[in-house]
Amino acid sequence: MIRSRVWPWYCLWQLFPVIPGRTRSVRTRNPAPFEAVKFYVYLMASRKQGTLHLGVTNNLVRRAYEHKNRVTKGFTANTASTGWCGSNATMIQQNAIEREMEIKKWRRAWKFQLIETGNPDWTDLYPEITC
Repeated sequence: MIRSRVWPWYCLWQLFPVIPGRTRSVRTRNPAPFEAVKFYVYLMASRKQGTLHLGVTNNLVRRAYEHKNRVTKGFTANTASTGWCGSNATMIQQNAIEREMEIKKWRRAWKFQLIETGNPDWTDLYPEITC
């Protein structure tokens, strides 16, 4: 009979000394300071008065890059939503999701009015957020 070795939880740091995505090692006693995370409700369009994409993200620059370069498969890659129209930031994820659901229920004309209040020329705002 072959017995597999079970590692105790306190020995896991030997196998995985650094968790990917963390700025510090697991072995340190002082964790990284709390960083406030913002959640964004964003609107992208294929062209003026064109196909709209509404979504929520916690990394605005990454998500804009994914849309522009069609990294993710699905609706965004098929409709070529490349123009960044605007976004709204909040600190609480649930508020961002509720706002997204609220805007998704709006009529198309209302969404166009929302875009035109902050971006009347429908210019691509991607260069502004990457600076």
